[in-house]
Amino acid sequence: QVQLVESGGGLVQAGGSLRLSCAASGRFFRNVYMAWFRQAPGKEREFVAGVTWSGGSSRYADSVKGRFTITRDYAKNTVYLQMNSLEPDDTAVYYCAVRESTSVVGTTTPTSYNYWGQGTQVTVSS
Repeated sequence: QVQLVESGGGLVQAGGSLRLSCAASGRFFRNVYMAWFRQAPGKEREFVAGVTWSGGSSRYADSVKGRFTITRDYAKNTVYLQMNSLEPDDTAVYYCAVRESTSVVGTTTPTSYNYWGQGTQVTVSS
């Protein structure tokens, strides 16, 4: 079992920045894929960014490329999402997720993930 705890959400003005954190604990193995998803009211959960925990390239949704960066801290078992140039359309609950597979197939599909955090609210005002 893996536990994920997100933090770092909040209210920010358009153009501002936030950094989200996701701390993993429990039976956490290195051969996993970690990702951030978000869900706005009335919308489906969507992939934001992801990275193979043991190394490799990261992947981003087109809507956040050039503005968001996903990184990981091995010593802390934590993955981060640095969000810059935030826009009102970025307003959503952001979730951290772990997938017990490093296959590139399905990385943007929420149902392919095994563990989820509780979510953290990000609100961007115009």
